[in-house]
Amino acid sequence: ETLTLLWSFIVSVYCVGGMIGCLCSGFLTAKYGKKKCLLCNNLLMIVAASIMGCSKIARSFEMIVVGRFMCGISAGLCAPLHHQYVGEISPRKLRGFANSTASFFWTLGKVVGQISGQRELLGSQSLWPMLMASCGLPALVQLVTLPFFPESPPYLLIHKGDQESCKKAIRQLWGEGHHQADIDDIMKEKATMKNTKILSVLELLKEPAFRWQLYTIVILTATVQLCGINAV
Repeated sequence: ETLTLLWSFIVSVYCVGGMIGCLCSGFLTAKYGKKKCLLCNNLLMIVAASIMGCSKIARSFEMIVVGRFMCGISAGLCAPLHHQYVGEISPRKLRGFANSTASFFWTLGKVVGQISGQRELLGSQSLWPMLMASCGLPALVQLVTLPFFPESPPYLLIHKGDQESCKKAIRQLWGEGHHQADIDDIMKEKATMKNTKILSVLELLKEPAFRWQLYTIVILTATVQLCGINAV
């Protein structure tokens, strides 16, 4: 019973970390920018993977608990960050496609994890620490490649007010050309945000104007678990 309780806690603590990460993502991106947050998030995931990978050598299940919690925080931060950054650095005609890749790679990650976790591969008694540490590999790849990408143009213009850096980032991402229409769209978004109050989670739940949108999102998110995507 104690062993079952410990493993149940190890599994569920990931979701607790994910909730904390999601709640912090909005504040952190507004303050530090999406690129910088993603870089720091990769470091967090690499540290978490290292802690879990060394748990067997240290003979400490507590390290697995800590590592899973940190992985949850990292995943919670990454989920909204990824969509926002990829969407904002993509040209308008590719924006929908770029955002849809997130769902594909989330599912692909689950499949790779399920296959790698088989006893014939990394799920054996001797190799399971490598399996738990493998989540650090994608984070390491992004940590190495992301510095070559610019900060999100909307963040530079809306939050930093730096129009020159915004234009430079757009040219680096989309090439030389006439991008004034895109800059104008960002300026319109900035003007709209000035006149829009940012609601907290509690205020959002209490706001009658968003009640049906909230119901729709909750129902879709809950029922997606019943569509068979995890089995696939």
